[in-house]
Amino acid sequence: MPPEQEREQPMPLDGITVIELGQAVSSPLCTMLLGDLGADVIKIEPPQGDPARGYGPPFVAGESPYFLSVNRNKRSVVLDLKHPEGTRVAQELASRSDVLVTNFRPSAMQRLGLDESTLRTRNPRLIYCQVTGYGPRGPWADRPAFDQVAQGMSGLMSVTGKPESGPVRVGIAIADILAALFATYGVLAALYERERTGIGQRVDTSLLGAVIGVLTFQAGRYLAGGGDPGLEGNDHPVAAPYGTFRARDGYLNIAIANEQMWRRLAEEVGHPEWIDDPRFRSNADRVANRSLINAALEEALQADSVANWVERLSRAGVACGPIWSVGQALESEPVEHLGIVRTVEHALAGPIRLVGPAVELSRTPPVIRRTPPLLAEHTAEVLRELGYDDQAITRLAEEGAIVLGPRERAVR
Repeated sequence: MPPEQEREQPMPLDGITVIELGQAVSSPLCTMLLGDLGADVIKIEPPQGDPARGYGPPFVAGESPYFLSVNRNKRSVVLDLKHPEGTRVAQELASRSDVLVTNFRPSAMQRLGLDESTLRTRNPRLIYCQVTGYGPRGPWADRPAFDQVAQGMSGLMSVTGKPESGPVRVGIAIADILAALFATYGVLAALYERERTGIGQRVDTSLLGAVIGVLTFQAGRYLAGGGDPGLEGNDHPVAAPYGTFRARDGYLNIAIANEQMWRRLAEEVGHPEWIDDPRFRSNADRVANRSLINAALEEALQADSVANWVERLSRAGVACGPIWSVGQALESEPVEHLGIVRTVEHALAGPIRLVGPAVELSRTPPVIRRTPPLLAEHTAEVLRELGYDDQAITRLAEEGAIVLGPRERAVR
């Protein structure tokens, strides 16, 4: 077992229990981040499991890499929430927990008796976090949504792509991921506030709101009366040269965000005369003459390879970098130094590589304590912690209210 799984050390969220009633990315990613910080995360799944377990190919020993990527540091409990006994167990878990995170629709949680008002009567300290598609109010509150839809409705797709390509989605589930980050941010703030008041509260975020919340300067341009931003490909709409450029053997990114860097670029590519050229003198001049400076820069870059330009420009203090595939990135020197790709031991697959926490804390670093769980792996374990004896657990399994994990089934 890798050392990081053996480490027993104080964690920021030691003693915090989190219940997840979620699927796919947004809620699972939020609770995984809380688990990385030490929370005991109990993932409640239906008998068929989180649908993300089936997202593939590829699969690793029957497990979906999609599922593995957002479900470390959790325990899996399978309850049939359509069975009254399954719902009762879920309510018991919520009544003893600090946080509940869900991305089920509000009407579903109400129907199951797992809505905020019902649970709060039993547990006033509960922090109830709901991730929806469009927010908790208005006629869109209960509509189904997925990342692709939110990317389109948020305006994000309208600024991603080139005029000849039309709108293009971001290559990861960015609306889900941002909603997970905002949900985590809200839960941590609510936990901190509860330390002062002793009372829990509701945390809401949405796929649509999360993307709107990071539109930053693109929203600012519109709100300032600048009209709708459009498709500008790899170019930055308000800085130049800032984008993707062809060198002798491929492409690299160059990002000029201040005048000092612009002067260094002009000198390093052998064109110091650009500095005083009235067409390129200021950033506004260069944005107005973007096609001219982009063409001139690409012509200059033909003199050398991508690798050499990255070395030369970096030494000169110019922000630049190659354009890597996912594999090239994960195997690269800077990612190795980040230490973010971890090897852990999976119950079925053996040693597997996962992307680990992307944040470091100097005294209480996030740790992968648990590999992504098998379906129902911890059902019996968690029910015993609730006070159920083996006879009651067996009865619930026989009635179909719960599903036991493979090891539990094997010994019964």
